[in-house]
Amino acid sequence: MTASQTRDVALLEREWPDGHAALVRALLDPQCYPHPVGSVEHIETHISDLLLTGRYAYKLKKPLDLGFLDFSTLADRRFFCLEELRLNRRLAPDLYLDVVAITGTRSHPKIGAEGDPIEYAVRMRQFDQNGMLDRALARGELTTAHVDEIARSVAAFHAGLPAAPPESAFGTADSVMQPALQNFDQLQPLIDRDADRALLRELNAWTRAQHETLASLFELRRRDGFVRECHGDLHLANMVLIDGRVRIFDCIEFNPQLRWIDVANEAAFLAMDLLQRQRADLAWRFLNRYLEITGDYPGVRLLRYYMVYRAMVRAKVAALRAAQGDVGRSARQSLEAKCRAHLMLAQHLTTTAEPALLILHGLAGSGKTTVSQTILEHVGAIRVRSDLERKRLHGLAEAARSDSEVGSGIYTPSSDTATYKRLADLAQEVVRGGFTVLVDATFLAGIKREQFRSLAAKLGCPFAILHVEAAESVLRERVARRAAAGTDASEANLAVLDRQRASQDPLSVEERSWTETFHTDHLDRAVIARQARGLMQRLGSGII
Repeated sequence: MTASQTRDVALLEREWPDGHAALVRALLDPQCYPHPVGSVEHIETHISDLLLTGRYAYKLKKPLDLGFLDFSTLADRRFFCLEELRLNRRLAPDLYLDVVAITGTRSHPKIGAEGDPIEYAVRMRQFDQNGMLDRALARGELTTAHVDEIARSVAAFHAGLPAAPPESAFGTADSVMQPALQNFDQLQPLIDRDADRALLRELNAWTRAQHETLASLFELRRRDGFVRECHGDLHLANMVLIDGRVRIFDCIEFNPQLRWIDVANEAAFLAMDLLQRQRADLAWRFLNRYLEITGDYPGVRLLRYYMVYRAMVRAKVAALRAAQGDVGRSARQSLEAKCRAHLMLAQHLTTTAEPALLILHGLAGSGKTTVSQTILEHVGAIRVRSDLERKRLHGLAEAARSDSEVGSGIYTPSSDTATYKRLADLAQEVVRGGFTVLVDATFLAGIKREQFRSLAAKLGCPFAILHVEAAESVLRERVARRAAAGTDASEANLAVLDRQRASQDPLSVEERSWTETFHTDHLDRAVIARQARGLMQRLGSGII
């Protein structure tokens, strides 16, 4: 919707068919439904009306044309109800049941009765609204296990999607630009404060400049099959806990361009949402777990652009709802504040902090992965792990056991060389994307440490060695326990530990000048986090 086509949302509402509001009011009567209903609860968004009846929820589409969606005719609304059913059954087949016709009259409607349809609704299995993840987070009940589950679900979902057809326009640089600019066109008439208008102009200019810089990468990602028919609206309010499991629902059905997107765009949305909700730790945990599963580290170079884009989407949604005529003063003020908060987050994300290249150093069992996990959550970083990338190079899953002996199988010298080369390539992708990278490997050979110090110099970013150490008794106990469990990506056993200790190159005097030591006999995440923040400040590298 161009500026010349933009219409005031309140005017749009007055142009709706006169009976829509009356229909929704009439559907509050339990007698309208073909099953026992005690009472009906009405929930409204900027584009939908949801009627909760206890057993089922019925979702109606508002007869709106907002440019990025068009529900203006009954045929349009039926089509998009069917699309909503098709698309959401990919992730939540037991929640999305069918599409039902509403017959009768707008003052006396009937759900699923004989007669000519006057409206359509998506019928869903109703769930407890308190289980929605935005509410769970607000109550402090969203756990790291939930975040890991989401990462696994999204990664598996993306892996099962076909790539956009080569002849389609989905994912081209132009198609990526169009919805980004549309956000600014649609927000501009809805924002009154001069400071917000100035910020909108600043973000518009940044988006255009970044798009020009990344245009060839958008096209490369499309060519390589990363543009797929995704969910399109992946944030916490579209996820719910049911029977202890996270379910993802309410994907974009109304505009294929908004769901045929780069998978990195989708991952960026949830990360942005968690950042906006002041849970940067969970945002970085999600991103890192998703990347560890998918191996899609080249997509990191697009994350900042897409997080800004997604913040603008949420700002627009809040502004559109605030402008609708049925919104009360208090709700309008809350929505306007939400819009402004997303604009401020977008501005923050455009300010690229200087990334650093950090390598972990230590024997098996020293706690390198725990240290790096704590750092990435509290500082904001992307981690690449040798144990995972080594297995990926050999076509093995994270938890697969190669049963390789020391110096054989996937642990030969040539495999070591290939693994560290991959780590260097991925580290370069991350730093060029504007993010600090944590390279989690033993780095016991001085020549490998020098390789990454040289890479940092080439990239022009700060470099540090994170030396992780623990008492020998602690190392042996951890390695033995981990080997017995067989659930970690590392396959190190006591024989490997003994060989590492005998063959390692000690840190040189020069290396120790840029080394931060973490003592992990007793793993204390708060201490690790404080150390990491101090290190980043000394390096002059930003914390997101």
